[in-house]
Amino acid sequence: MLFFSFLDNRVGGFWNWMFTLSKVPELGDTVFIVLRKQPLIFLHWYHHVTVLLYAWYSYSDYIATARWFVCMNYLVHSVMYSYYALKALKFRVPRWISMGITTAQLAQMVMGAAVNIWAYQVKQAGNECHVSYDNIKISLLMYISYFVLFAHFFCRAYVVKSDKQVGVAQDKKGSLAYEGKSTKGKVE
Repeated sequence: MLFFSFLDNRVGGFWNWMFTLSKVPELGDTVFIVLRKQPLIFLHWYHHVTVLLYAWYSYSDYIATARWFVCMNYLVHSVMYSYYALKALKFRVPRWISMGITTAQLAQMVMGAAVNIWAYQVKQAGNECHVSYDNIKISLLMYISYFVLFAHFFCRAYVVKSDKQVGVAQDKKGSLAYEGKSTKGKVE
């Protein structure tokens, strides 16, 4: 039934399926960090693993809230991975861009929590909303935990002046080095 759950809306179903599948290669980022024996912060692996599990858990139910989550995630990731591509090509990208990406991620977490609260209110009012209460609770907990972790990362990376913190350091040019990676300014 997994492959046929999107037959009612083939376009939406296709993009939800692509989103769900895209979470697997995103783990490649984590694998590269581990294989290169670089520091791996909790935010990084926790975020990738839980999004993967949640996407697979939710896909089979074709939940109404997923349309919001998928669109927000695609938007933020398209900017973020474009940034990574530019950094990999050795383009000097201003620091405010990486700060903007992390800010967009924080906004995504607030919006994700708001969508869950909205879905809960719709269901409580007796209206139809194709998402279970359990899914709302899991997703809300996930979005809140992401917000806390990304806010902590933002403060350590951009607000606190110390460059001796674990996982976040400034190089000679003042660019953010995240998780000890050669890609400076890694925000996820």
